[in-house]
Amino acid sequence: MIPENLSAAGAAIANHLWQSTLFAIVAAVFTLALRKNQARVRHYVWLTASLKFLVPFALLMKVGSHLGRLHGSADAQPVFYFVLQTMSQPFHQDPDAQSLLRWLPAMVSILWLAGFVTVTGLWWLRWRSVAAAIRGAAHVSHGRVVEILRRVEKSAGIRLPISVRSSRASLEPGIFGIRRPLLLWPAGISQHLEDAHVEAILAHELKHVRRRDNLAAAMHMVVEAIFWFHPLVWWLGTRLVEERERACDEAVLLLGNQPEIYAESILKTCEFCVASPLACVSGVTGADLKQRIVRIMTQRSADKLGFLKKLVLATISLGAVAAPIVAGLIKAPAAAAAQSAQVSADSVPATVEGAQLTIGGPVHSGSNNFAVPQQIYHVGGDVSAPKLVYAPDPQYSDKARQANYQGVCVISLLVDTQGRPQRVQVVRHLGMGLDKKAVEAVKEYRFEPAMRFGKPVEVAVNIEVNFRLN
Repeated sequence: MIPENLSAAGAAIANHLWQSTLFAIVAAVFTLALRKNQARVRHYVWLTASLKFLVPFALLMKVGSHLGRLHGSADAQPVFYFVLQTMSQPFHQDPDAQSLLRWLPAMVSILWLAGFVTVTGLWWLRWRSVAAAIRGAAHVSHGRVVEILRRVEKSAGIRLPISVRSSRASLEPGIFGIRRPLLLWPAGISQHLEDAHVEAILAHELKHVRRRDNLAAAMHMVVEAIFWFHPLVWWLGTRLVEERERACDEAVLLLGNQPEIYAESILKTCEFCVASPLACVSGVTGADLKQRIVRIMTQRSADKLGFLKKLVLATISLGAVAAPIVAGLIKAPAAAAAQSAQVSADSVPATVEGAQLTIGGPVHSGSNNFAVPQQIYHVGGDVSAPKLVYAPDPQYSDKARQANYQGVCVISLLVDTQGRPQRVQVVRHLGMGLDKKAVEAVKEYRFEPAMRFGKPVEVAVNIEVNFRLN
């Protein structure tokens, strides 16, 4: 069988994947409603969908649960919590299937690691080529490009001047770096461009700096490296590049640059240079070039985001963060109880008043032995778990309440074919009269019996009863 911690991890990853996928689908629908609005808004929506892959809802629920425990009620009211535990392994298992399941987590981990190393390795090789071009580039402190750059920086409101490096490589003009960005300018392209062309290209690159597009692209590259197996992640990357370039195009045209000159500057750049090999090195020729030129030449002005759409966008963004936290706050009492009730599911039962319970075998009490009338199964394989349908709360003893005493009592029992508890015994004592209260309550429990091949069977389980005063 797969260890419980690995099974839990697999379930958590699966939940995170479908939740993030659903979030991305909702983002895609929302961007359709924003198709006539500014591209920077859609870029924000796509980036949020990408970063959701790095922030599981379960993490936000834990934050809410933690806040709930910090601000919990101080009233001394009993809170009861139980955990149904399945015991050991099923008696009848296919050895081949068991062996395959045992190796499954390792095989999946190796496959994921291989994909992760492949993706990051390819990016590292591309980064080396860009870094080599930067190292071989000459610093430029004056000249036509620098003068135009300083003028555009002033109009764009950029305070810190950006360093310019002239490279003999054929890479397109691009912004390199995140914290201290620099402009990589191909040395041979200036002679093919007029001042208006240079100004339009530099305006485009400075918009990348203002928008911190390299940082956004780097964060999505982390998402792609971790979730390389998810096709939606790569589709999100394409949408991010498309919308960021479109957002820069819109901003350049709003500065008063002529569409014909701007489109011509992009085409000339494509003629003499090659595109950047990395998304986190923002250039001027990214995304679908044909569609970009058509949009630039048609000069279709994007609508500003109206109040209603702003409200919907803010509500969705806030709800995506607040809803899991609120859910964690609601479940805080149970989460706090669960934290104090961690008992191993396959722990060995202890002796209770001279009687020792051995799960799956005969019970010995002093010198009297008796055989189990039916075969006792264990949950797993072909045997389903019993479902608790009725569970009355145990009473808190006066002695424990007065002493403000709380803790976990573990009860061992057999659930028969009628769903009734049998052989209810304490396997982890709590004292203060709470053991007796727990046994009395568990005897009243009712279950849907465990099933094997469509027939009810008797199974052995443990139940944790958590006595807690809030």
